[in-house]
Amino acid sequence: MKINQQEFNVNGTTYIIRSAIHKDAQILSDIRLQIDEETQNLDREKGEAFIDVHGFEQLIKTDTENKRNLFLVAVVQDRIVGFSRCEGNQLKRFAHKVEFGVCVLKDYWGYGIGKNLLKECIAWADSNEIKKITLNVLETNEKAINLYNNFGFKTEGILENDKILSDGQYYNTVVMGRFYA
Repeated sequence: MKINQQEFNVNGTTYIIRSAIHKDAQILSDIRLQIDEETQNLDREKGEAFIDVHGFEQLIKTDTENKRNLFLVAVVQDRIVGFSRCEGNQLKRFAHKVEFGVCVLKDYWGYGIGKNLLKECIAWADSNEIKKITLNVLETNEKAINLYNNFGFKTEGILENDKILSDGQYYNTVVMGRFYA
């Protein structure tokens, strides 16, 4: 699906959040690699599960055509600096929910980009009869967990020793969900 473009000004930085379009595919492929290198909060290390331009073109096409999917980008001065996706499931027993994921370049942390991507996804879900949004977050990402809690997400479970990070230690994944009655 698509949303109407929204503009935000946070800490002196103006950015827009809009639906992803076909021509975004190249930069999305590039910045996903960069983001994977900048943080251990995501599931991948740099280069793992690589999505090329064609792969992003397909995701954008699918997400635009499917009423249970949403692909958003955050743009600062014509440069994509982050993105989020909500992905639904075609099975009837899961048609009421979507899974949320978000990535923002480290240079743009602290400008509310992740928060506003989440807000736009929640508004979209609530207005499209999607009853539940789920997500997974690394247990050490307390800032994200607090943000999700502030938007009504509840911890639904803990996946123990779920990830091995670069320090060789095991970490838990927190499974969270927000149900809109």
